Amino acid sequence: MGCQVGCYIPSIDLGQFGWSLFNNAKGISLRYSDATGRLKLKSMLKQHECQTANQIVVPHLFIYSGCSPNKYQPNSPYETNLNSVLTSISTSSSQSSYNSFGVGNGTSTPPPDSAAYGLYQCRGDLKITDCSACIQSGLSQIGLVCPDSYGARIQLDGCLIRYENSNFLGKLDTTLVFKKCSQSTSNDVEFYRRRDDVLADLQGAASFRVSSSGLVEGFAQCLGDLSQADCTSCLADAVGKLKYVCGSAAAVDVYLAQCYARYWAAGYYESG
Repeated sequence: MGCQVGCYIPSIDLGQFGWSLFNNAKGISLRYSDATGRLKLKSMLKQHECQTANQIVVPHLFIYSGCSPNKYQPNSPYETNLNSVLTSISTSSSQSSYNSFGVGNGTSTPPPDSAAYGLYQCRGDLKITDCSACIQSGLSQIGLVCPDSYGARIQLDGCLIRYENSNFLGKLDTTLVFKKCSQSTSNDVEFYRRRDDVLADLQGAASFRVSSSGLVEGFAQCLGDLSQADCTSCLADAVGKLKYVCGSAAAVDVYLAQCYARYWAAGYYESG
């Protein structure tokens, strides 16, 4: 069935040139082309399926994944350290909704490109059992979509996993990674006022926050390695990009490298 009112029309931005971005659920793939960071778009657009209200709260729902172009050698020191990071992520997710790890960076003369850094985070409203299940799902997929990549990330609706061979932990990064914009609304002044109320409230989140105003709802979250000041800065950037790239959309998701924000008109996903 083609996309009717109440469906997302996906749109993708990749700020970190040289990475590949996949949105397998929508049949879209971006692949690395050359060292200058230019991207070749390979689009295999299928008919879009409507995203229902229930899908918004399905933790395992695939959002996007990204892979660095550089590959490591099997059985290399980096692979050993990466496996240790992924094992720690798997174990920790049954106890905490966020954690980060670095392995292989403590020796005085580590082999080049051998250190591995990684983190995971679950959405702030998930129970720890659902968090762990989401992380296990992400771990089962990330090696398939990014085989032997030095860096990778996978975003499911309920959780994020990311790893790299350079230390990215705690460093503010407001690169626009992924966005989804619905069809535009009519010129509804009340809707825009309510939307702006929600977005203003979300900008003040220290970690995870849910907000609503009238018929508009939304939530936002920063990664756990950001300070409160950096979280506020990241969310302010996310809200600015959200308004700029999606304009008058009735529902929007914007994912930056270290935070995300989303809003929707109440009942939007039940329409159509």
